[in-house]
Amino acid sequence: MVNSNLKYLIAGTGGVGGSIAAFLSLSGKEVTCIARGEHLAAIRGNGLQLHSDLKGEHTLKIPAYTAEEYTTLASASTDYQADVIFVCVKGYSVDSITELIKRASHERTVVIPILNVYGTGPRIQRLVPGVTVLDGCIYIVGFVSGRGEITQMGKIFRLVYGAHRNTIVSRETLETVQRDLQESGIKAEISDDIKRDTFVKWSFISAMAVTGAYYDVPMGEVQKPGEVRDTFIGLSQESAALGRKLGIEFKEDIVEYNLKVIDKLAPESTASMQKDMAKGHQSEIQGLLFDMIAAAEEQGVEVPTYRMVAKKFEKG
Repeated sequence: MVNSNLKYLIAGTGGVGGSIAAFLSLSGKEVTCIARGEHLAAIRGNGLQLHSDLKGEHTLKIPAYTAEEYTTLASASTDYQADVIFVCVKGYSVDSITELIKRASHERTVVIPILNVYGTGPRIQRLVPGVTVLDGCIYIVGFVSGRGEITQMGKIFRLVYGAHRNTIVSRETLETVQRDLQESGIKAEISDDIKRDTFVKWSFISAMAVTGAYYDVPMGEVQKPGEVRDTFIGLSQESAALGRKLGIEFKEDIVEYNLKVIDKLAPESTASMQKDMAKGHQSEIQGLLFDMIAAAEEQGVEVPTYRMVAKKFEKG
């Protein structure tokens, strides 16, 4: 195995970021995590605990810091600058790590946002104009199962990333990252149309999370014929219509694609938005439900299923 010697910084060590960090670390890559609170304290004290259907049980000693600590360290020494920064925070937390990205980057650093919300790459690029920001999306069932603990369920761990049309990045850099991820057991794909691929992910995760939260059910209920599945299909049809209006050319029928992905999930799995809402935590409902409706409204696309579901979650 050829080690690329790339330094990876994972901003946000939740289900997605923690899984990426753990898999990279297991294959000998240089990884540092950004976390907070009791989760961070547990990672520092006992290591990052991974429970994985793909990799088994592991305890990994990975350096971990708060965003503020790491920003200070990176400001003081280039030793703390990363070659690749995976942004795995929730959409509502992006602004809070802007300074971290600025300080932890050198002139060749690439930033790869892996968020559920569409348009994240361009949004971060506007916040940090001097840094090369790509875009990405992930297919995984991963979640924080305890303090300092990450659970990765099922056999799907697929990460898609690439540059937007006006972003210049060398093919060699993209391929080096791909090789590192693949050596780590992650199915990594370099996208030839990241706008399309991140929209497809938004369509899927929106339909999945919104359906699960609306009916308060795991994905096994979406896999059965009936009202729940029909709602998932309706949401998928409406986001597909929005995508077409935005000029996105899909490789395959988005509804069929979304059903294919949902049917491969472990029946007991739920989206992180649904988990957060069930615990009364802040959730990504704005980006996954209300932003979809707003985008459709802007484009003159009718979204009756989204509007029906939204009634349950509207404030007031």
